[in-house]
Order: sequence, then C-alpha cells, then structure tokens
Amino acid sequence: SVNIVAFGNERDGISEDNQQPSLIWSYLGRSALISQIDSSLSASHVGNPVFTEYQACVFGNVRLVVHDCPVWDIFDSDWYTSCRLIGTADIIVIKYSVNDKTSFQELKDSYVPMVKKALNHSSVPVIISAIGARKNGVPCTCPLCTSDRRSCVTTSEGVQLAKELGGTYLELHTLNDFYIQKYFGGVLEYFMIQSLNQKSSEKMKKRKKTQKCHRVQPPQLEQPEKMPILKGKASHYNADLHNLLCCCQCADVAFYPEDLSTAMEAHKIILCSVSHLFMLLFGVKSPSDAHDASIMQLAQSLFVVEAGDPFLSSPRGVPPCVPPVRVVVKDSVFCSCLPDILHFIYSGAFQWERLEEDIKKKLKDPEKTEHVLEKVKCILKTPGKLNAVKDCRSHQIKRLYNTSLRLFFNTPVLADVIFKIQGATVPAHRAVLVARCEVMAAMFNGNYLEANSVLVPVYGVSKDTFLSFLEYLYTDSCCPASILQAMSLLICAEMYQVMRLQHICELYIITQLQSMPSRELASTSLSIVSLLKKAKFHNSDCLSTWLLHFIATNYLIFSQKPEFQELSVEERNFVEMHRWPSNLYLKQLADYRNYIHSQKCHCTVM
Repeated sequence: SVNIVAFGNERDGISEDNQQPSLIWSYLGRSALISQIDSSLSASHVGNPVFTEYQACVFGNVRLVVHDCPVWDIFDSDWYTSCRLIGTADIIVIKYSVNDKTSFQELKDSYVPMVKKALNHSSVPVIISAIGARKNGVPCTCPLCTSDRRSCVTTSEGVQLAKELGGTYLELHTLNDFYIQKYFGGVLEYFMIQSLNQKSSEKMKKRKKTQKCHRVQPPQLEQPEKMPILKGKASHYNADLHNLLCCCQCADVAFYPEDLSTAMEAHKIILCSVSHLFMLLFGVKSPSDAHDASIMQLAQSLFVVEAGDPFLSSPRGVPPCVPPVRVVVKDSVFCSCLPDILHFIYSGAFQWERLEEDIKKKLKDPEKTEHVLEKVKCILKTPGKLNAVKDCRSHQIKRLYNTSLRLFFNTPVLADVIFKIQGATVPAHRAVLVARCEVMAAMFNGNYLEANSVLVPVYGVSKDTFLSFLEYLYTDSCCPASILQAMSLLICAEMYQVMRLQHICELYIITQLQSMPSRELASTSLSIVSLLKKAKFHNSDCLSTWLLHFIATNYLIFSQKPEFQELSVEERNFVEMHRWPSNLYLKQLADYRNYIHSQKCHCTVM
C-alpha cells in the first residue's frame, strides 16, 4: 500500500468559488491509474472536518490511502494525530494558493517548523504545490512598488520553502488535465513507484532470512501484551470562554444604552483579543497605530467610553483599586443586538451563520439586519486588509480567534494580576484564568486572600513550568521540550485540576518513550521508575498503569538498572507476571541452544 498525506488549502483567501474541487480530489478523479475511490470525513469538532480520507486502488491492485488536511489547525489542536499521519506517510504533499500571501506566511513561520520536527530527518519525499495564476500579473520591479510583491507568493519564495523541507517544487497554474495528470500526477506516481520498490526490497530481505534455517526451528517469541491506549480529550476552550460571559465573573466593562436602563457586562481582554476597534476603545492601541480610518470612525460613532461609572460597583473578582469602565452604545439597533454579538464573540467568533439567524429573528427587518451585521464585520476587521468575515466558512473564521489570546500572554497589557514566582513576576488576566481553571476561579472569587490582591505568590513549581501552564490556559495548546518538562507540567496541571492539560502531558510522555530505541532506552539517564512514582503520587492513573506495562515489556533492559530495585513489592509482582520475554520462552530458548550445540551445527539465529 501507499500512504499519502496532503496539508494546506489551495483556494484563494478572497475567492468566491468555494465549490472548486481540491487538488487531491481532482487527481484521483482524473488519473487513469486510479480506481475504486472511496472517501470519508474525520472531525475533531462537529461541523469542522480536520481531514478527508480517500481510499482507492492504483497500478491495478495496490491500495492507496490519502489523508487530505485542508486546515493547518490540526497541528495546534491535535499535535499527536498530525505526527502520527506524517510518521505513517510514504509521500507528503503541501499545497498553498499563490494569491494568499497571508496563509503562505503563516505556513512558513508557524507550521513548516512543526512539519520538520515531525519528519525528524526521515527520507519521506515532500511535494510543494503552488496553485493558481497570480492575479496581479508580473510584479513591478520599481523599489517603490512594494504592494504587488506582498499580495502574491513568488516562485523564489516557493522554491526556498521546498529547499527548507528538502522537497520538490511544482507550480500548477490551473487544475486542468495537463497540470493534474501529466505534471503533478507524473511526479506523484514516480514517488509512488519508488516507495513500492523500497517496500518490495525490504519484504524480500525478510523472506530470505526466514528461509535460511530448515532444521529444528527456534522457539516462537510471542508479542508482548498490548499496553493501555490513551485517547485524547476534546477541547472545551470556546465553551470555557462562553461560560465566562454567562456568569460575568471578573467583568471589567459594562455596555449601556443611551438611557442607561440596562447593563451588559463583558471583559476587555476577550473583546480586545478579537477586535482592533476594542483595542482602540480601551487604550491598548493608540489612534496612530490603527492605520485604518474606518475603524476609528466606527469606534467614535458607535461607542462612548466613560471611566468611574457611578452606577456600576467594582467588578466581581477584580480588586477595588481597578475602576470599572462604562461604555455607552449610541446605536440603539446595534445595542438591542449586543447580547447576541457578545455571545458570538465569546463562543469563538466563528459561528457566523448562527449570528445571522439570531439577528434576523430579533429585528425582523432586512435593512436593520444588514446594518448590524456590517458593523460586526467592521469590528472584526483587520486594519488595512479586506473584511475577514465576509464569504468565509466557519473553520476559516475560527482561526481569527483561536490563537488571538496569545497576543496578551505574559504581557502587562490589560493585566490585573501579577504572579510572583522564583523572584520573577508574571502578568496575567483574571478573566482568562477564571474561565479556564476552576481552582483559580475559586481562588479569585472566594473568601481567599488572592481575591483582593494584585500580587499573588506561587509555590511548588518553577517559573518555566508555570509559564507553560499559563500558555495552555491562553491558547489551549502546549508543546513540552522534554519528558521531564512534560512531567513538571503534569504536576502543575494536577495542582490546579486542569485535567485536559494533564492528559496532554501523559500523551506526550508516552509518545516520546514509545519512539525511543532500545539502545537509547538502555543508556538513558532518565529514570522511568521515578516517573512512575511521580505519576502515582499525582493521581495520574493512566500514565502510571502504562509505565508499569512499559517496564514489563522492556524487562531485559530495566531489570539490569539499579532503579529496578526501587519498585514496590506489588509493582515487582506485576512486572514479573507481565514480563516480556517470559520465563517460559527463555527456558525454551536455552533448550534450543543445547540442542544446536549437541548436534554440532551452526545456529542461524544465535
């Protein structure tokens, strides 16, 4: 069989034709070598497919499996699945549109390093496919004309990307028969044949080894017991932030209509993370930083900010020294829809279709509905760029919000709490902490000293570990640098009862140990027994059970180490019962050796 993994979206970011077939589907449908095509979707979230799996036959009876991942978010949301896909791939295809410079830059800066890390110097062929005809023609060579160069991805940039990954660069100006079948298909089929030849050669070598000994066969070594499998836990990142709006903990801003009749509480950090307009409104950015007059005009025409609200007491969970902010909404129609707009923002700013339906039901007037929706689009607009919301699908809009809180991670901007750890200070935002961590929600909203303190000391963890913990709370992702760092982060996650982060650390430790060769496992200074003790002490039952099985499966290695004596009686009994290879096999092997020596013949196994 041949396994192909394709990453990236070949469609333009501003293209209106979202129905055009993908590169992979076009090749499978047009190639004369492909038959019996079948496809299925895999999703990590409802309505947001991570990849499409195609199964077909190539070269007559060779099984072809293709995983097409149009959204790079899989590397952020599920690093282990993306590593598994790359690890099992025989060929990797990376696609991008030459007319979407922003997506290409994000690919180059954020995801190419992840792909290189997952490849880990393997010799898997990589095909870089630059798709589309550049819409602005040949770029101007005048030094003053820089706008043309920013709008399209040049050939030299694509070639440089291919060099970084050691891949083959292809330019497909259109997805017609020539470019699909002869150009792209020719290169892809060449690598398919190379992969099949390599697998056939390895298979023949194994077959020759098994045919050497025709006399008394050595004892059969059974496979070790299957170790427990840990499944990933679903993210509740958007749900956490939406619940923050519903309970209004740590709210530091309130929206009022012009008659001051009602108040809608919200959080500056969440609003500023999705909108440059709110950054201007709350002083995160100055008007000179906006570079877009339309955003300034909308902010001035829609809102009025007043400090020291006499009608609003100090926000819950915020120290009394922090004054509340009152924002008066001038537009009465927009103000009536503000609860729905806030729910849209706090739900991840990607359920655009649902927001449209909610506003249509509330206003029952097409003109007013369009008026409100246009203002929402302007609020979410990035300065100097086309409207990011219009004509976009939900999974594309989600990218606007999923990593936007990262901008405020470990920065004093809008920070209302400072952690003191190992002599250093780390700024943070109560709203994010309360939304993402139940222990901190109780700490900042209960009858504790921290509830009314700006400076909060932290004990029991290092600064680097605590920063990694906060980074997960802000971004819903983490990437430990080593097994020991992952264990430290697991202990911190258990301390603050963040179960999904604890589970991610467990998966990381297991993945790293599974990929460690026997020779490295025998020589490493890392104590697996020490990891086992820590996992048990910090209630990581899944990891501790897996580590016991891991020690038993690698019995011949660990039984020679001094740390093996540190196992408890109960643990030692479990390892002896499930050890591999078993005592029975070793006895049979000794008998076989004796027989070979008694027959005075050469043992082809030993």
